[in-house]
Amino acid sequence: MLTSTDFSGLLNQRFFQNLLPVPATNSLKLGHRTPDFELPDLNNGKLVRLSNYRGDRPVVVAFTRIFTEKQYCPFCFPHIKALNENWEKFADRNIELLMVTSTDERQSQIVVRDLSLKMPLLSDPSCQVFRAYQVGQALGAPLPAQFVLDADGKLLFKHLFSFIDHNASVETLLKSIPQ
Repeated sequence: MLTSTDFSGLLNQRFFQNLLPVPATNSLKLGHRTPDFELPDLNNGKLVRLSNYRGDRPVVVAFTRIFTEKQYCPFCFPHIKALNENWEKFADRNIELLMVTSTDERQSQIVVRDLSLKMPLLSDPSCQVFRAYQVGQALGAPLPAQFVLDADGKLLFKHLFSFIDHNASVETLLKSIPQ
């Protein structure tokens, strides 16, 4: 019996806006603040503003690549699972872990449920925050990247996607934050 992959929901406005490859050109400098943003958290049903964490705790902002609620980037899916499985390691060190996706609210809610996400999943279907962080794009979605901010909101570490090194590991992200 032949089965086909379900591509419904893939060909949307976001797909066509991110179709052409744009390399990551991130110019954010270590020791400086990154762009502020406010996005809905589909896991907790509230708005999250990055600057609200300043003066409180370090933050890991993990931009991930999910095409639709049914299609995950093969490089990002294991990373999403690893972050989710190790969420307590971040929480135990009072580090906020924010995952940002370009899926819309409906798709993101399905992702939260299907993966039993513990961390906030922030929805940015317009890709404005992805563009503000200059992570690049290809084949219908922004590229993944990870940014680690200290408790004052200053950039400690950044990792941009490459085919050689897709995503920063949980260990790398945790090591980038002094204890």
